[in-house]
Amino acid sequence: MAEENHPHEEPDVPVASRRERARQMASRAKKSVTRRTTVAKSSAPAAKASPRSSARRPLRSLVIFSMVGGLVATVGLPAYGAITLPSDEPQTLQQVAAEDAQSLVIASDADASEEPVDLGRESYSATTAEEIEEKKAEEAAAEAAAERARLAAAAASSAETSQTSYSVDLSMVAPGTGAVRYPLAGGYTVGDGFLARGGSHMGVDMLIGGGTPIYAAAGGVVRMSQESLGGYGVAVVIDHVINGQSVTTTYGHMTYGSRQVVAGQTVSAGQIIGLVGSTGRSTANHLHFEVAIGGSNVDPMAWLAQNAG
Repeated sequence: MAEENHPHEEPDVPVASRRERARQMASRAKKSVTRRTTVAKSSAPAAKASPRSSARRPLRSLVIFSMVGGLVATVGLPAYGAITLPSDEPQTLQQVAAEDAQSLVIASDADASEEPVDLGRESYSATTAEEIEEKKAEEAAAEAAAERARLAAAAASSAETSQTSYSVDLSMVAPGTGAVRYPLAGGYTVGDGFLARGGSHMGVDMLIGGGTPIYAAAGGVVRMSQESLGGYGVAVVIDHVINGQSVTTTYGHMTYGSRQVVAGQTVSAGQIIGLVGSTGRSTANHLHFEVAIGGSNVDPMAWLAQNAG
């Protein structure tokens, strides 16, 4: 069955409808023109501002580059100035330390062929607080030892002088035959007596020339025999038993090195125990003689007058 081709035929449209469509198309065209005009007006100021923006961009870039260059100069130039350029001349350790405190360069002018140097303890000083205190203690101990040696030498010199200054017969005994004798043979002068100096003097001072023999007032046992017994100086202390009483006699200010007895030794009445001197708290040659009975001091001269014979 053959197809039939009919030409396109538009349907009949009323005239009023055609006019309405024409009006609609005209209205749409007008709106399109109005819209294009509005867009053109709104974009016109942007087109006018475009030259100014183009002129500002290079200026802003120039300012930014200037600021960056200034920052580089501020930071970089001091750092470059601090760089130490190599020098042909050698520098000392002090120079290097002064120029760059963060580095340490040690150089030596010593020849490798020379003999090595032995660094001993004495070649450097103490640097820690403990070493400094230890060094001070050592120095103080050395000074104290030197002072003791000086005093010992002075005492030895005095003793040697005293021993060679006097010629005494050590076999002598005090005159008398009684159990109690006078500590000096005679020729003395009594100085400060018992309880003198406001009651503080517990003995009697018997003034006589240096080197005069001193005798034990009675037989007994030596309690002390010392080169330095406080203010007594060179002194001897002897314990006795006389008439049933405990008696102690003290002999002070003897000459250095003149003692003839030692502690624990038994002596007899009238035996030489030393020589008169001026040691300890003394200003002249004399014998300081004390007597104590039962631990209480008594007047030595009164006791001698009553008991010596």
